[in-house]
Amino acid sequence: MSLDAATTSFLDAMRAAGGKPLHQQTIDEARAGMAAASQQLAAPPAAVHEATDRTIPVPGGEIGIRIYTPREVPSGTLLPIVLNFHGGGFVLGNLETHDSIARYYARHADAIVIGVDYRLAPEHPFPAAVEDAYAAVEWAGAHARELNGDANRVAVTGDSAGGNLSAVVCQLAKERGGPRIAFQALIYPAVEFDPRTNYPSRSEFGGGEYFLSTDDMAWFASLYLADVERQVADPRVSPLAARDLRGLPPALVVTSGCDPLRDEGKAYADRLAAAGVPVEYRCVEGTIHACMSFAGAIPAGLEMLTLVASRLRAALL
Repeated sequence: MSLDAATTSFLDAMRAAGGKPLHQQTIDEARAGMAAASQQLAAPPAAVHEATDRTIPVPGGEIGIRIYTPREVPSGTLLPIVLNFHGGGFVLGNLETHDSIARYYARHADAIVIGVDYRLAPEHPFPAAVEDAYAAVEWAGAHARELNGDANRVAVTGDSAGGNLSAVVCQLAKERGGPRIAFQALIYPAVEFDPRTNYPSRSEFGGGEYFLSTDDMAWFASLYLADVERQVADPRVSPLAARDLRGLPPALVVTSGCDPLRDEGKAYADRLAAAGVPVEYRCVEGTIHACMSFAGAIPAGLEMLTLVASRLRAALL
């Protein structure tokens, strides 16, 4: 599979700039690099009526959230709620790196979007991010009215690690009897952490030439998990390991054609469909992992953003 022209130019510019591979950087270097890239290469931020930061309680502490209201909401009107979990391998990323994505969803899905600043590894290893994500969904349902939101129209979405968290919280909500989640949109999700799983896309695109490498993936796993070999089988780490996917919310699963995670995303979509879950699977060809974060430079990333926002809007009408 070949890369499109814009993605090729993006990768050429990255190589020309030099720099160490992600897995050879310090955590501080990697976090700074992601922050800089998100400022320079994200889609232009969409205008919203209001963006408000606050903190919410989670097990063992509190986390930040950012609430985006797309427009002035007339009295008595309730908008759907979308929780957005950022990517970054559970190690990188924050509300700022994904501000453009959250704003786009708020504006184009006409929804209240809650960006979730879950705790990161290695300072807070698994299961901190999972419990933070689940607590945020619970909080959104319980506080929907004060946000002018509809607790019966709550969706979760996220890219990469955020796609993992979205899938996991849907499984946990089923197991724990709530809260109700109406839709899940999983964007190039990391749903299988076992490095021994032989997906062709990992072999074809994991060598480092296509942005994300299998060495990067192993680096993230080593920081997120205290015992990689044992914990990869936990469905809260690898949603594909769950035995029963019946009864989960309808789903959109989107992958990139030249991404090591492509095949596991497709495998999860296939598992959902086999379990009777309504699912749409889309592969955006010719581009790479994280392209949505670089939508200002990679048109395929903007195509992906538009697709996700349209499906969120339609699912939450």
